[in-house]
Amino acid sequence: MNYEPLNEALIEQVSQTFKALSDPTRIRILHLLFFQEQSVTEIANALNMQQSTISHQLKYLKQLRLIKNRREKNMYFYSIDDYHVMNLLEQTIDHTKHTIGGN
Repeated sequence: MNYEPLNEALIEQVSQTFKALSDPTRIRILHLLFFQEQSVTEIANALNMQQSTISHQLKYLKQLRLIKNRREKNMYFYSIDDYHVMNLLEQTIDHTKHTIGGN
């Protein structure tokens, strides 16, 4: 197999994905959405956080196409849009649990 360097645009996109996964609030949101579609209010209640904080993070995650939303009347519901990234997150969680022996 021959080495082919990654182009700069791809490197930047990969970097942005890892940046998204480096924030504890975004990890909590993604982990929650992995199990069930949620509204902003439901996410805020489940994570015991302000809706404005959640909305800001959802916008960021949506721009990276890690989550998607659907509208139902005047409410938006969010769900995972990229299971590749969720697999990476879940593997990282499993790895961390294995290395520290915790939950």
